[in-house]
Amino acid sequence: MINLKTKETYSIVIFVTATVTLLTAYFIQYILGYQPCNLCLIERIPYALCLVVLIFNYKFKKNQVFNAVLLMLIFLFSILISIYHFGIEQGFINESNICKADNKNLLITRESILESFQKMNVSCKDVTIKIFGLSLTTYNIIVSLIMFLISAQIFKINNETNK
Repeated sequence: MINLKTKETYSIVIFVTATVTLLTAYFIQYILGYQPCNLCLIERIPYALCLVVLIFNYKFKKNQVFNAVLLMLIFLFSILISIYHFGIEQGFINESNICKADNKNLLITRESILESFQKMNVSCKDVTIKIFGLSLTTYNIIVSLIMFLISAQIFKINNETNK
């Protein structure tokens, strides 16, 4: 029987959720062909960082309280950037330079200019895909909030075992 109140179980849940979230994002981008905006790409960073933290935590088993706090901060950042993106999608916030930046062509050549005209830039305010009427940013807010709460539970368990 699986004990659902251990930090290892919670860590596995976070690891699997982060992996599935990243794989889903890449599936939507590369298999289904939906081009992400710059904020969508930034929203993937916390999940990758989370995987790195969990792998190091599993490997070294030191500073478990620190790792739990780090996971909480990672998902707090994820929540904040997702809410910011949601605000842009809904028109509450104006698009920032992050949404308009194209860091791929730093050198200005004739070929890079022609390539940039052919490439379609996705605006952060345009929702390219909705599932059950909700944008992926909305789902990211929900998942990030759940991951933050699970990370807080890991922190709580670590504090109780250290007393």
